Amino acid sequence: MTTSSMLKSNNSSTSLTAGTTPAVHPFDPIIDENSKILILGSFPSIKSFENNFYYAHPRNQFWPILSAIFKKPANSLEERLELLRTSNIALWDVIESCERKNSADSNLKKSKPNDIESLLKNFPNIEAILFTGRKAEQLFKKHFSKSIELPTSLLPSPSPAYAALSFEVKLKRWNDILTNYLSI
Repeated sequence: MTTSSMLKSNNSSTSLTAGTTPAVHPFDPIIDENSKILILGSFPSIKSFENNFYYAHPRNQFWPILSAIFKKPANSLEERLELLRTSNIALWDVIESCERKNSADSNLKKSKPNDIESLLKNFPNIEAILFTGRKAEQLFKKHFSKSIELPTSLLPSPSPAYAALSFEVKLKRWNDILTNYLSI
C-alpha cells in the first residue's frame, strides 16, 4: 500500500459545506492482497474531507482504538497506513456519493453506494466485513445483502457523537470482534 495510490485528489468541488451539497467520496479504499478484514464506515466526515484521510476528526476514536489493540502508533498518515497493512485490515466506506448537511449519518440523502462487489472480487482474500456504525451496516444491507455473503459484525461507533460507551468499553468490544477474525 502506498499513500499516493490510495488517496484520490481532493481538489474538485467534493467538499461539504454548511448547506446541503452533493459530495463524492474523496478517498480510494485502503486494501492489499494480505487484507483479511474490510472495515466499512458510512461516508467521510467534514473533518476527514478537510484533512484528506479517513477518521480525521481529532476526537474520533478509530485510530486510538486500533493503535491500542495492535500496540502500534497511529499518529501520522504513514503510521496509520502501516498499522492497517500489518494488521491485515482494509478500509473504505459504503457510500460513494450523497448529499449531506453535516457529518451526522442521519443527514445522508440521495446516497449512491461504492462498488464493494468489485472490490471484493479483486481482493478475494477478505474474510469478513465490520461496520463502524449502524448506518454503515444498514446501508450495506440495503445495497448488498443479496450479493455479498461474508460474515459481518457491527463495531461500536468510534465517532465523538457516540458517547454512550466509554473508550474502554469500545476498545474491549472492538478487540473481542477483531480477535474473532484475526490472530491478535
